[in-house]
Amino acid sequence: MHRSGLAPLISCSHRVASRPMLSAFCERWQQETTTFHLSFGEMTITLDNVASILHIPITGSMISFSQPFWVDDANALLVELLGTTDVEASRETKQCRSPSVQLLWLRDKFSTIMDVSSDDDIEFATRAFLFYLVGCTLFADKSATSVVVVYLELFRDLSMVGSYAWGAACLAYLYRQLTTATRFEVWQLGGYLSLLQAWIYEHFPEMFSSPDLSSDVCWEPYVDHRAEHPFPDIVWFSGCIKCGLVVEPYHPERVLCQFGYIQTIPPRPFAPPQPDRSILLDQYWERWTDHELTDQSRGQRCQYAGSVESVVEYMAWYDRISHRIVQPPQLRSGFTIDARSSLPSHAASTSDTRNVRALILLRHVISGGRQQSLDYFWGALNVATPEPEPTRADPVGGSESNPGDDWPKPFLKYVYQIHFISNLCGSDFHFWTSP
Repeated sequence: MHRSGLAPLISCSHRVASRPMLSAFCERWQQETTTFHLSFGEMTITLDNVASILHIPITGSMISFSQPFWVDDANALLVELLGTTDVEASRETKQCRSPSVQLLWLRDKFSTIMDVSSDDDIEFATRAFLFYLVGCTLFADKSATSVVVVYLELFRDLSMVGSYAWGAACLAYLYRQLTTATRFEVWQLGGYLSLLQAWIYEHFPEMFSSPDLSSDVCWEPYVDHRAEHPFPDIVWFSGCIKCGLVVEPYHPERVLCQFGYIQTIPPRPFAPPQPDRSILLDQYWERWTDHELTDQSRGQRCQYAGSVESVVEYMAWYDRISHRIVQPPQLRSGFTIDARSSLPSHAASTSDTRNVRALILLRHVISGGRQQSLDYFWGALNVATPEPEPTRADPVGGSESNPGDDWPKPFLKYVYQIHFISNLCGSDFHFWTSP
């Protein structure tokens, strides 16, 4: 166990997860940057956090699998590496309806192995325990009851278990699970939630007693413990980390304040390559010193330890690319259908009026997003938009006071749709003045 590097996982898990807290941070997760977009800037879970919280190796070989992996492959792997029978392996994967096994089945089957058992049985039990351990922690799925058999391949040679970058694989897997959980149809979160929860507790120690998170962020929670946990240089690696077929970007340049540096405007996030380019990703990781942030890229250190500092242009840039405040739209906008009468007719081409015209009709869509809200929007638009005249020379004309009064309905619906997207994205499209 100690040679594997996974022994600390036995005693570093929270028994109870705070669902509201995890859900609140999950809502601020951004897939493209793999960071949390908070009101004061970006933060994320870094390799330094993984090494300091879990005490598992973050250097070593990337975790790679042969693809594809089917149920028959899972059955063969169970027979070969765990010593199960074909019938037993097939029954278990059939019950899971996937190339997975239940964690309870693993525990019940191998919990009776003793020191006096045969060497083969002890080897099977050792693989099963390590497989069970990563299934409960690093690679936990949303059900928290099963684990994909493909991870068993990592324990084929027990002498090589300690050579993997378990921390990097855990982080890539958690990044992907956070991305999946942000989707509207997903109700659960997978990955090692104890890692995420511990990260929140360490960086926001006063979050339950103070409403202002920005003033109570602990940017460098390990600065007083570097004697026991030295800062690993691989944290400065800027590229992709992976866990099998899961490939996620890792951007330390976006969270320089977490390392004690002044935050600058970072470069555009890069899209991770396809998983089939596994060899190339492994080579980048093995030569991580060629892909780490240079001293020039890191910039200057903060004047005061543990403080948040950024260049003057950073917050203006951040306001353009993100939403600093997330609130229920009905509390933020305050628009109602009655607000239509307050529109100034002489300012129909101004940006404020464009926003009002769009938000009046889209208020229910923003707050709900369900089918009935969409039906309400189309109904309101049909009432507010007159039918086009049978004959007209200019299809996108209109009166001088209100350029959109007599536009055709399909075109107006298109305008409102795109304008709604522009409001969410923070873009400025001049629909009314330049149709």
